[in-house]
Amino acid sequence: MANLKTDQKKTKAQTMGMHTEVLTGKTQQKFFNPDEAENFFYWGTHDVDFNKRTKLDVKDMDCKQANNKIDELMSEGYGTIVIKNPQGKHSLGVGILNKLNLIFEGSLGYFGVGSIDGPMVRVNGRVGWSCAENMMAGKVVIEKNAGSCFGAAIRGGDLICKGSVGARTGIDQKGGSIIVGGDAGAFTGFMMQRGRIVILGDVGINLGDSMYDGTIYVGGKIGSFGSDAVEAPITKNDIEWLNRKLKVAEIGENFDVSKMTKVVAGKKLWNYDALEPTERKGAI
Repeated sequence: MANLKTDQKKTKAQTMGMHTEVLTGKTQQKFFNPDEAENFFYWGTHDVDFNKRTKLDVKDMDCKQANNKIDELMSEGYGTIVIKNPQGKHSLGVGILNKLNLIFEGSLGYFGVGSIDGPMVRVNGRVGWSCAENMMAGKVVIEKNAGSCFGAAIRGGDLICKGSVGARTGIDQKGGSIIVGGDAGAFTGFMMQRGRIVILGDVGINLGDSMYDGTIYVGGKIGSFGSDAVEAPITKNDIEWLNRKLKVAEIGENFDVSKMTKVVAGKKLWNYDALEPTERKGAI
């Protein structure tokens, strides 16, 4: 009977031996040699000179033609490319895995500069939905406003909008920083996993809904907190980081970051499946 009581106290994982099994793993393989520098760059990238500048008028091009031309100019060594007459075209500047200064003189449509890794981008106008989706690294600056899903699933880099942004900004964010000089819509930070979001203005309802991790800073009013989003005390490190990032973003020069509201994950949903039914109802 004593053994039976002991077995009943064990969790399912323990009875399956998951806490005592030896994890041997696989033989570690060496894929990269530090002496082989070419292995640390994407295939098909180009050596460019930032001082070598050119202009590209895309008025009579579709997005595929324009993107191919940008790649062709990079292959010729151009490190600064000014795009004339983008006229709100969709999917411009996507998939650039190269160091590059890219300047758009005008506005972009949906999915602008998505899946990029490395370029420095400035858009002198505004952008539509899902700007810089899946961004890996680099810096993107939007001078005016942005649509919904701004910075969806970004993994690194600095994404900056000097104006206001739409709903679901930073949805599924996995890293990097999103900085907004104006207001943000509902469900900002929805399901974010890592990274930081900075909103100097007001934010709509359900801020940080179902966020797993990461940090959100809000300078204005908050419509409401989403599921499992809670306020946390702002620290000296937060203040130092915010001041440094706002300087990089070229916004909020005289903004008092010490008065911002810091929002983090309450982490009640981390073990959601293990909760009792009454606890689940309280969590959501």
